[in-house]
Amino acid sequence: MNTERIKNLAMNDNGFIFDPSSGYSYSANELGIYILRLLNEGQSKEAIIAAIATEYEATPDNISSDIDHYFLMLESLDLLEL
Repeated sequence: MNTERIKNLAMNDNGFIFDPSSGYSYSANELGIYILRLLNEGQSKEAIIAAIATEYEATPDNISSDIDHYFLMLESLDLLEL
């Protein structure tokens, strides 16, 4: 997984995301920002699922498909290469 574009994003706690390489801005909820920050730290998909399961008291099985969907959305925005 290539997260190079994510490392260049400017994000704040209010959900504002700015991509200086494209000039596009996005918004995300608290969980979306949390995932982007974990990706920025170089965390794997499995580590992200485990972190979310711990933080939000959910099972990894319930989280996995949501993470897959979020990653596909990031890929469609050219922010992530799977």
